Amino acid sequence: MSRQEVKQIFFAGGGTGGHLYPALAVAEWLQEQGPRVEIAFFCSSREIDAKILGPSGFDFLPLPAEGFSKSPLKVVRFLAQFLKSYYFAKEILRYDPSSSVVVGTGGFVSAPVVAAAHSLHIPVFLINVDSVPGKANRLMARYASRILVQFEQTRPYFGRFADRVEVVGCPLRKEFNKPVGDIRSQYGLDAKKKILLITGASSGSRSINQAILEILPSLEPFAEHWQIVHLTGTAHFEWVRSQTADSAIAYHVLDYCHQMPALLRTSSLVIGRAGAVSVAEYAAAGVPAICLPYPYHKDRHQFLNAQPLVERGAAVIVEDNPAHPADTTQALQQVLFELMGDSGRLEKMAEAARSRSGSNASERTARLLLGL
Repeated sequence: MSRQEVKQIFFAGGGTGGHLYPALAVAEWLQEQGPRVEIAFFCSSREIDAKILGPSGFDFLPLPAEGFSKSPLKVVRFLAQFLKSYYFAKEILRYDPSSSVVVGTGGFVSAPVVAAAHSLHIPVFLINVDSVPGKANRLMARYASRILVQFEQTRPYFGRFADRVEVVGCPLRKEFNKPVGDIRSQYGLDAKKKILLITGASSGSRSINQAILEILPSLEPFAEHWQIVHLTGTAHFEWVRSQTADSAIAYHVLDYCHQMPALLRTSSLVIGRAGAVSVAEYAAAGVPAICLPYPYHKDRHQFLNAQPLVERGAAVIVEDNPAHPADTTQALQQVLFELMGDSGRLEKMAEAARSRSGSNASERTARLLLGL
């Protein structure tokens, strides 16, 4: 096979799992096409990027890019790191621009790579799975030939570039289509008890963790039929583990899980954020969800991400109120008690979640990148 026949696909994004998992899902599908596709990732230097990309086997190149800040000193640093990342990416991309494609997935890492690709006349695609696009994707839309989104309601946010938008869904890892396997024995879970899964996304959530710890003593009546798996995030792991050692209900604490598709599909109920990838995974796993959207986004896009699941009866939203955490705890406890005590409602929610699943977004996106 000649060098000209090999397609180079560079994904650019990172800093959170939401910017990496859709790209990984597409990369997995591309990898199955054989030696005519080569794949690499430009990512951030944050620990979570290496944690997610390391086991994948794909090459990844951390960049020093940082998020934008209005602070004068931080603006200078932002520009310096942007230019450093831009020139680094350009040196990599200029090796074989005629056979390359760059895919921006959002976040501060993607912008310098997309800009470098544009300067070399390399085709650019954007993957935008949130209902409301972030600053990087909106800024880089002018350079994209296609903007691939999960929700139809995202299209107007791209303004004069809306004609480049194509609704493909959210690319999900192929593990969502595989048999679950023996995930219970692997984590020492009781085969006869339902699983309440708690997750604050890839980095964890202190507010969710705190609310659960306060609710925990009141969950003792459910101990006969339920067990808890709590993904805390690395920063909060020891704190949560120390607080749950004497729990009356079986409690399993993990900092992170590389087998999230299997764990979600084995669970009877999940409490978590409402990132675009998260809500798509809840649907694909057919698991009822209690969504606590991240409260610090001014555009409240996680509320919008969760809304389609709520409208179908597959999820309930509980507001995470940083100013009044006791209100969050009380509201979460009420919903949690109602659902854990109502198997019939949980089954109806699971059916509603599955009705929104079935997207072939990974394949559709990969075929577009290959020009098929």
